[in-house]
Amino acid sequence: MHKFEEKTIHTEKVFEGKVVRLQIDDVELPNGKTSKREIIKHPGAVAVLALTPENKIVLVEQYRKPMERALVEIPAGKLEPGEKPEVTAVRELEEETGYECNRLDHIISFYTSPGFADELIHLYLATGLRKKENPRSADEDEFVELIEVSLEEAIQLVKEQKIFDAKTAYAIQYLQLKEAQK
Repeated sequence: MHKFEEKTIHTEKVFEGKVVRLQIDDVELPNGKTSKREIIKHPGAVAVLALTPENKIVLVEQYRKPMERALVEIPAGKLEPGEKPEVTAVRELEEETGYECNRLDHIISFYTSPGFADELIHLYLATGLRKKENPRSADEDEFVELIEVSLEEAIQLVKEQKIFDAKTAYAIQYLQLKEAQK
């Protein structure tokens, strides 16, 4: 047992929804005491930093009910059961933006909120973009507006808190660092 490991004694499944499950685990702590952990189980997701041939970042604006506001984000979506992340990335890019790409490179995978959720996002860089003639439709409950901005404009959107989510901020920071290395 690792010195920080918490051994699960019992798991109570509380809720199973379309996207997430909630469970409460009784755990034994490293010091021998017990505690409870509320855990959100998530199938995982992808996010796509898509760059046009003109070096514009492809973003979408959509309403996010938990925040009760619209946010500007990179295209993203959840993994379907058994689906490889790169397949999800290609699908979500097409559904949300109408673009397809010649090249898709994995940048990094990261946990969004490891204190209470196991959601792992796989971040990809999509280049060689071209508009598809007949792209897949977005999900029926998804309403997005396409926005294409320069890196400088994206940084301004972060300052204005229009870009206000971790995956998009992470992608912009990645692009800033990449540009600084040139």
